[in-house]
Amino acid sequence: MAELTYRDAVAAGIAQEMERDESVVFLGEDVAAAGGVFKATVGLLEKFGPRRVRDCPISEQAILGAAMGAAMTGLRPIAEIMFSDFLAVCWDIVANEIAKSRYMTNGQISLPLVIRTANGAGSRFGAQHSQAVENWAMMIPGIKVIAPAFPADVKGLLAAAVRDPDPVLFFEQKSLYPMKGEVPDGEYVDVLGKAKVLRRGGDCTIVALASMVHKSLDAADVLKKEHGIDCTVVDVRSLVPLDTQTILSEVGKTGRLFTVEENPRLCGWGAEIASIAAEECFWSLDAPIVRITTPHVPLPSADLLEDNTIPSVARIVREIRAKMD
Repeated sequence: MAELTYRDAVAAGIAQEMERDESVVFLGEDVAAAGGVFKATVGLLEKFGPRRVRDCPISEQAILGAAMGAAMTGLRPIAEIMFSDFLAVCWDIVANEIAKSRYMTNGQISLPLVIRTANGAGSRFGAQHSQAVENWAMMIPGIKVIAPAFPADVKGLLAAAVRDPDPVLFFEQKSLYPMKGEVPDGEYVDVLGKAKVLRRGGDCTIVALASMVHKSLDAADVLKKEHGIDCTVVDVRSLVPLDTQTILSEVGKTGRLFTVEENPRLCGWGAEIASIAAEECFWSLDAPIVRITTPHVPLPSADLLEDNTIPSVARIVREIRAKMD
């Protein structure tokens, strides 16, 4: 096991797949010579050369148009959209073209491509560069949606996404880039569509994604030590496919479900999980489902305001304790 940062795990996952398969190419804005604006792709240009690692103009439409064409003609492109907010600029290509081409051609066209993007708050970039938009992607049929919380998951899930025959949107939570964790050496491939139970407790189940996983784990420790509330924590990891079997199984054991979501409350991914839980394990629930979310507001850039907008450890503790009393 090597200890890597989340950002280094990105480069490791890409390098692993580019070494294994010459059809894997990588393109985006400032991803080659500069090593990415978040330094998540350092060394790839030197290792694989400008034919396979390409800097593109500042045009999200051009980046994804090129990636789509490359995938249609036999390559396996990895395309970077620098900030997930900028998916709005090229959403037609994502939602109407990439997501639907295989279906509309009855499988004659396959699009094995990965769209990587830095997602979420925590870096003080303001309303246009800090959004958590994974729920945008979750609602589009034809796209797989992944959001890892740990460096090992970054490498393994990114490798699985590259090998998948369908388009995958890969959300990297930008505030996690500096965090370190153990990552398996050598070739490592995880499985898309599988949640992980990181902590087990008998009182309630917390379901979280990306940076909210770490806050949920910290909150679970506080709840256990200070209030005697023992929580299960589930890392969703994959929104599409969604591992409902693992999630519902853990909810059924505790009878209480809390979702912790960075995205705004209206139409967040937790609402879908709450709906499924209400339908599939209603008689196992001992209390109403509770969603702990960012309010439905644009994110502020001021440190104090941003910290008070997205769910914090203290808020998670406070809300769970209030509902468990």
